[in-house]
Amino acid sequence: MSTFGASARSVYGIKPQQGDPYRYQVGFGNRFASEAIPGTLPSAQNNPQKAKYDLYTESINGTPFPTPRKDNQSCWVYRIRPSVAHQGFTPLPENPDLESCFLPLNPKIHSSPTQLAWYPLDIPSGDRVDFISGLKTLAGNGDPTLREGLATHIYAANVSMGKRAFCNGDGDFLILPQQGRLDIQTEFGKLMVRPGELVVVQRGIKFKVGLPDGPSRGYILEIFGSHFELPELGPLGTHGLANVRDFESPVASFDIDQSPWEIIYKVSGKLHACHQEHTPFDIVAWWGNYVPYKYAMEKFAHVGSINKDHMDPSVFCVLTAKSKTPGAPLADFLIFSGRWDVADGTFRPPYYHRNCATEMMGLIYGDYGGRSDEFAPGGFSYENGFCPHGVSYDEFKKATEAELGPMRVHDGTLGECTPLAVCTVWADSRAPSAFMFETSMQVTLTDFAMKRTGKLHEHEPKMWDNLKGQFVNHIDQINADLKAAGLPALGAEE
Repeated sequence: MSTFGASARSVYGIKPQQGDPYRYQVGFGNRFASEAIPGTLPSAQNNPQKAKYDLYTESINGTPFPTPRKDNQSCWVYRIRPSVAHQGFTPLPENPDLESCFLPLNPKIHSSPTQLAWYPLDIPSGDRVDFISGLKTLAGNGDPTLREGLATHIYAANVSMGKRAFCNGDGDFLILPQQGRLDIQTEFGKLMVRPGELVVVQRGIKFKVGLPDGPSRGYILEIFGSHFELPELGPLGTHGLANVRDFESPVASFDIDQSPWEIIYKVSGKLHACHQEHTPFDIVAWWGNYVPYKYAMEKFAHVGSINKDHMDPSVFCVLTAKSKTPGAPLADFLIFSGRWDVADGTFRPPYYHRNCATEMMGLIYGDYGGRSDEFAPGGFSYENGFCPHGVSYDEFKKATEAELGPMRVHDGTLGECTPLAVCTVWADSRAPSAFMFETSMQVTLTDFAMKRTGKLHEHEPKMWDNLKGQFVNHIDQINADLKAAGLPALGAEE
C-alpha cells in the first residue's frame, strides 16, 4: 500500500503542529476544493464524460436535494474505485452495549429523576478492542429512523482499526478523545485529534481510527436528523465563541491498496459488515462542504459579564444542532475553559437552577472541584430536565462572603467555580477539560449505563444538607421591617 500526500487547490491554511503531522484547510462550512494530484479536479463541471486518470466520479449528499442553498451539504469526489464495488452486506451479531432506540417502549432503556454519575470506564486489556468494538452507549433520545434524536457513547480501545473502516448511517459523530490521540483517516483526508480537540465525522462518511499513543478512551455525541452548526451570535456581532477560521478540514490524500478490507456500517443501530477488495480511502480529489472537521477548544473566544450577574450558559456553546421545533436545539456542545471573572457584587458560582434541558457532562483532564462524587477524567454525569442542582453549602457560603476581585477561573480544569492551576497539553495550550452535552429533549439511559458498567454511582445529595433556611434567623428584623412598612408581622392575623 502506498499513501500519497495531499495538496489543496488553494494555499495550505494550517502548517503541521506539535503532535500532528497533517495539514488542513481552515473555515467552518466552507466549500473546499482539494486534490492530491494537481489538475485532477474537472474544470467548470462536476461529472465529466471521462474523469482524469480514469477515476470514478461519485456524489455524496448530506442533505436532501431541495434543501435551501445556505443549508445544503454535499461533495463531489473522484476516486480510484467507486463505493458500489463491494461484495454485499452481512449482519453482525448484536452488540448489547450499543443502543439506538431511546423510546420508552424499549425495555432496555430507563429513566431517572436524580443526578447520576459514572467513574471512568476501564481501558480494555487482554482482548484486542478497536474503536468500533469499544463503543458503549450511555444515554440518548429518539431513534435514528425518526431522523431526530441523539445518543451519547463512550469508547475505550487498545488497538488501531487496521484494514477495517466504519460508516455510520444513523447520525453525525462528535468525538472527544480523553486519553491518547486519534489518528483518523477519512475518505477526504487525515486528521490527528488530541485530547482538548473535537472532531466531527458526518453521517455516511467512512473513516478508521488509529491509536498512535496506545490505548485510548473518550466521549461521543451522536445526533440523528440534523448537522452541527455554529450558534448565532446576535448582538455579539461578527466574532466570538468558536470562530469560523479555527475549524480545520483535511486535504485530499489517497491510498493505492487493492487488498481485502472490511467496512462496518451502522444502520438503525445495527451493525453490518461489508467486504471489498480495495481500500475505501482512495479519493484523489474532491470539492464540497460535506467534509469532516476538527477544532482545538483552547481557541474558544469567551464572552461574559464584566459588571454584574451571569450571562446564560449558552455563551459557552461551541456547536449546536437544530431540532424540528423552532428555537429548541436538538443538542448543544458546551465547554468550560480558563477565563477571567470580574463581575462585581455578584454571586459568582452557578446559581441554583432547574433547567428544562438535560445536561450530560464529561471531563478530559484535571480535577473537578466542588462536587461530592470524585468526578475524574473519563467520568460522566447526568442531570435530567428540571433536576435541581447547584453548589454545596460550603461553596455557597464562600461565594457570599468572599472579597470580590478579578480572578482566573477554570484554568487547566473546567469545574463549575474553582480556580485551579493551568494544565499543559500539546503546544502548551490552555485547553478546556470539562464539557457538556445539553439537549432540550427528554433523555433515557441504557441497560449498559444502569446495570453493566460497574461504575455507576448516584450523586450524593448530602452535599446540600447544610443549606438550611437561614431566613428564620432574621425574624425579628423582618417583623421590624414589616411594621415600618405598615404590614402585619409574620404569623399575625390580618
